[in-house]
Amino acid sequence: MLASRAAAAGAAMTTLPAWAQQAAQPPADPWGKSKLVRLSSRPPDYETPVALLNDFITPIDHFYVRSHLPVPATLDAAAWALTVNGLVSTPLSLSVAALRALPQHTVTVTLECAGNGRAFFDPPVAGLQWKKGAVGTARWTGVRLRDILARAGVAPQAAFVHMEGADRPLGTMPAFVRQVPMAKALHEDTLIALSMNGQPIPAVHGAPLRAIVPGWEGAYAIKWLTRLTVSETPSDSFWVATGYKYPTRRVSPGEAVDARDMAPLTGLVVKSLITTPLEGTALPNAPFTVAGFAWAGEDDIAHVDVSLDSGATWARASLTGEQARYTWRRFEFAAPALPAGSHLILSRATDSRGVTQPAVSHWNPSGYLWNQYDSVRVQVGASR
Repeated sequence: MLASRAAAAGAAMTTLPAWAQQAAQPPADPWGKSKLVRLSSRPPDYETPVALLNDFITPIDHFYVRSHLPVPATLDAAAWALTVNGLVSTPLSLSVAALRALPQHTVTVTLECAGNGRAFFDPPVAGLQWKKGAVGTARWTGVRLRDILARAGVAPQAAFVHMEGADRPLGTMPAFVRQVPMAKALHEDTLIALSMNGQPIPAVHGAPLRAIVPGWEGAYAIKWLTRLTVSETPSDSFWVATGYKYPTRRVSPGEAVDARDMAPLTGLVVKSLITTPLEGTALPNAPFTVAGFAWAGEDDIAHVDVSLDSGATWARASLTGEQARYTWRRFEFAAPALPAGSHLILSRATDSRGVTQPAVSHWNPSGYLWNQYDSVRVQVGASR
């Protein structure tokens, strides 16, 4: 009787009118990010849950999204043009097809928002309250920026390349413009990317063209790229002149910092992320594995240490898996069985320059570069 009723109920559900079936389903995310945490809809900003960051290459649907302005309404690759002007002998207007015809280069890059971890600063700071998931690793393919600049003929006095996208500001917001110094612009791994993880870049990630500046914080990776201006002087854009600045000296938590004591952010800092076990996991009284990723921008990871006792003692983890410059490195540690109770597990990474994550991140008024020891608290049950 119960089985027949269940079957009848199931049949009734399948015969619902289409409009009723659609109403019963959660709305689809417009950018295919339904598994991520939406911090903002317009512009779209999505954080990746730590549980989805277990792969060396982050799947596109799991890759975080950081946008300062709304996604452009029209993204027609066939009509797109990249303009190169300023201090060049031959101004250019390059179509996507023309860029695809140039020699292509692939770079694997761990991209991280400068504000990743902002939610953990005390006292709190303004801005999107990212926790741990504004980071991901992708393979980017495109044209070396230096090849484009060589075609344009850069003047000897040129010092910067200003980068501008097709996204347009709302109201009184300033246009989003970033710049790279000429040395970084001419580096062999700085790209104008046309593909992400082997496919055309999705709209929310910057289609059809995105700048990739390996090892530097994610705001340099301008999306929907339309213009490169070669200049002798820095951009006067808010995002260069005022935004994305970091104190040049240690400041006390909550302290106001004079603009003269601020400098532009460039590279990332050494950092680690425990991806297993997850925060709040209930573990049996048996051996288990602590694993995750560590990265350091332009530097390599030398080693990662793990503590099972809130930092009283540390042990060296193994570095495993794929290794490439500008990417995170997987670490794994075979942990012994722990006694029943609550345990705080910590990780700390050291880069190739000998710099180790701090126990407490340096507070700053914009909440950038949070990189103190990563931590997860687990509960171990009594053995049976």
